Amino acid sequence: MSEHPRAPHEDPARHHEDTVRSHDADDHHDENGSHPASGPEGVPPVLEHHVLKSLLGAWALAACGPAEAEAVEEHLGSCGSCADEALRLREAVGLLQRPEPLDLDPALRTRVLQSCLERRPPRIPVPEWAAPYDAETARLDALLQDFGDAEWHAPVRLRWYESDEATTRRTTVAGVIAHLMTVDGLVAIALGLDDPLGDAAPPRPTPWDRTEAYWRSARVPPTRAVRTPWREQSHDLVRTVSFTGGGTGRMPVSYGDYTLPLHDAMLDRAFECWVHGEDIAEAVDYPYDPPTGRHLHRIVDLAARMLPAVLEHRRLNGLASPVERRLVAAGEPGRSLRLEIEGSGGGEWLIPLDSPAAKGSAEHEVAHVALDGAEFCRLAAGHVPPQEAAAGQVGDRDAIRDVLFAAASMSRI
Repeated sequence: MSEHPRAPHEDPARHHEDTVRSHDADDHHDENGSHPASGPEGVPPVLEHHVLKSLLGAWALAACGPAEAEAVEEHLGSCGSCADEALRLREAVGLLQRPEPLDLDPALRTRVLQSCLERRPPRIPVPEWAAPYDAETARLDALLQDFGDAEWHAPVRLRWYESDEATTRRTTVAGVIAHLMTVDGLVAIALGLDDPLGDAAPPRPTPWDRTEAYWRSARVPPTRAVRTPWREQSHDLVRTVSFTGGGTGRMPVSYGDYTLPLHDAMLDRAFECWVHGEDIAEAVDYPYDPPTGRHLHRIVDLAARMLPAVLEHRRLNGLASPVERRLVAAGEPGRSLRLEIEGSGGGEWLIPLDSPAAKGSAEHEVAHVALDGAEFCRLAAGHVPPQEAAAGQVGDRDAIRDVLFAAASMSRI
């Protein structure tokens, strides 16, 4: 073996001391963690306490490498002070991060579909007036898909206004879906599809009569089995109106006491699906958001367009203030109420007060009512008392009362 050369006059003892110090320094360098010695595969590196403590912040943020994280976690099992500090750091990280909700944004489906359609337009597109129904039935079905038997039999209280009085009817989640299916059947009949009631259909095709006929004819209360025929029918409706094209939008759909064109009937069914989706979500203590702004605007517009005829009907039955002036000729401007809808789906509508054939006029405005979009729809669904609905109101008090009660009277089971 060759000897290491020494400088002239070098003290052998000093050389031995320097060599030992050099080895100690190398060992210390490894223990500080800059270049830790790697053990066998799967075994964490051996690190000193102060090094492991300095890694706690990175570990709490999940920023450690796999080997370092394993070493820290092994250390926490034997060091109480570091375990306490790690717990505090993890809790602090949790406060800094915004919790992600489990519920999907109701606009997500629309955005995804829109993005897909921009890349590859459908050969047979869904008409714009049917899109809200398509979206709301899909949202409700997503809520239902994980329900167990207990949820399907959870009690639900349906609410609406009748003769200016709040009315309720008790049913179950399954009963609500059966109700939606039977009333959607009115659209199915108009399109030449099968009636879900079959031979049990009542003489008068009103939503109330059809729902009662279904509940009476059922040998047992509705169960989760009702979901499949309801969902298949909703798919059939969307598919049929898509294949027949947008020109079918004016086809009449009879509700027994009145008739709606198909494009308005599909909006009406989207509205009912959302409202009863909220009823179901409330029954099982689950959040449920309003429709997207674009779809909510269409639903509000339908209710606003129906208000003049509802006002006239109430006036003829002594439920609204009489018109003291002469009736306005069709198409002519007359006294009007400005309905301002705020928030998502908002806008402004001028509601003619004296005749459904009159034209809303800003020059003849006698009152102004402001409501949130979802709140207005809940008013029209009979879920909000008319006296408590308006966020702001100015002008003729009788006109305001007539319009708010007319909106509530549009509700039904």
